[in-house]
Amino acid sequence: MRPIQLPEPPGPKLRTPEIFEGGVYGVVRRAVVIGNGSPGSENQSIGLVCALGLADKHVLYRVTRPKGGLNEWLHWLPVSLHKNLYYIVRQICVLLKYRGQKVLPQPAENGGSVGLKCVLEADVQQIVTMVRQNFEKDGPILVVASGRDTISVASSIKQLASDNVFVVQILHPRLHLNRFDLVITPKHDYYPLTREAQKQVPQFIHRWITPREPPDSHVVLTVGALHQVDAGALRNAASAWRDEFAPLPKPLLVVNIGGPTGNCRYGVDLAKQLTTNLLSVLPSCGSIRICFSNKTPEKVSNVIAKGLGGNPKVYIWDGQEPNPHMGHLAWADAFVVTADSVSMISEVCSTGKPVYIMGAERCTWKFSEFHKSLKDRGVVRPFTGSENISESWSYPPLNETAEAASRVHKALAERGWRLRP
Repeated sequence: MRPIQLPEPPGPKLRTPEIFEGGVYGVVRRAVVIGNGSPGSENQSIGLVCALGLADKHVLYRVTRPKGGLNEWLHWLPVSLHKNLYYIVRQICVLLKYRGQKVLPQPAENGGSVGLKCVLEADVQQIVTMVRQNFEKDGPILVVASGRDTISVASSIKQLASDNVFVVQILHPRLHLNRFDLVITPKHDYYPLTREAQKQVPQFIHRWITPREPPDSHVVLTVGALHQVDAGALRNAASAWRDEFAPLPKPLLVVNIGGPTGNCRYGVDLAKQLTTNLLSVLPSCGSIRICFSNKTPEKVSNVIAKGLGGNPKVYIWDGQEPNPHMGHLAWADAFVVTADSVSMISEVCSTGKPVYIMGAERCTWKFSEFHKSLKDRGVVRPFTGSENISESWSYPPLNETAEAASRVHKALAERGWRLRP
C-alpha cells in the first residue's frame, strides 16, 4: 500500500537568508560620490545615487584644485600636476619673499578657497583602504564620479579595489573606457565621430579629437544630463512652496538665465532680444518669475532687470536663500531657458511642461547636436516672442536618471551583485 502524502500545513513563507543569496559580498549598501566642486557635475552623481535608493547611504568626496591668480590658467592640466606645480611655485615665492630669513613650513591648502577645508578630499589610498577594511562587514561599494577632474581618481579606485567596488563614470572620460564598470554620457558627447563634425576641423586634428570609437555595451547614452528631479521631488516641492506660488496669477512663466560658454556665446544682444520677447508674451502671462545663475554676466542681468524689473507681473529673484528652483519646477506652467546649460534644460524637460529655448542658434559643436535632439523629440521649441503662454502643449518627460539607474541595476546583476532593497 502506498503511503498517503498529506499537504504541508500553511505557514509563513520563509525568506532565504541573505548569506545564501550571495551574502554580504554581493549586496551593495553604500555609495561613494567623487565630485569636482561643480554643482552641475555633482548633481548628476547624487541624482543617480538617489534614484538607486542610496540617498542617505552615500559619502561625498571632492577633487579640489588650487584657485585664484595663476591657477585660473592651469585648469587644463591634470589635477595632480596642477597641485604639484602650484606647490613648487608657492614655495619659490615664499623663499624669494623671505630671502635670508628663517621660514616656518607652510601649511598645505585644500583647493585654495574658503569652505573647502571642511570637505572630504578625494584621496585614492584613503578611499581604497576604507573600502577594503569594510568589505567583510558591509560588502561592495558603488562609486559614482562625474567630470574631468574625477576621472583619474575613479579609475585608480577601480584598478586598486576592483573586487570591492563597482565604478560608474558620468560624462565621457575620452579615453580608456575599460577602466570603468559603466560609463553614462550624453549622446552628443559622440558628436565628434559624425561626418558633420569632422568636416568642421582640419584632417590632421582628427586623431586628437575624442572620443575615437563608438560606444560599446557598457556605455549608457542619455539625451541630456542626470539630475535629482523626479515625480516625488516635484510633489514635495509643490507642497513646500504652495503658500508662495498657489496665489500667483496663472499661467506662470519661469525664465532661467545662465551664462555664455565657449560653445554657446552671447551677451547684451541676446539679453535685449530676450527682454523684447518677454514683453511680447507678457499679455498672455499671469506672472513671470526670472532667475539668474551665478554664471550670468552682470551686463546681461542689468539689461533684463532694467527692461522688466518695474513690471507688476514680473518678479526677479534676488539670489537670496531659500532658492525657489524646485518650487519653480513644480508650479510653473511653462519655461523659457537660455541655451547654454545642459543641466538646466534637462531638469525643466523632466516636467513634461512647455519649454522654450533662447539662443540655441548661437550654440556650436556638440551643443548644437544636443538642441537638435531635443527639438526632434518635440521636447523644446525656440522662443520667438510670438507664443501664447496660455496655450499649453506637452511631451513625454525626459526620465533619464531613472533609466540610467535601471542600467546600473542590470550591470550589477550581470556581475552577481545587487542593491539592497
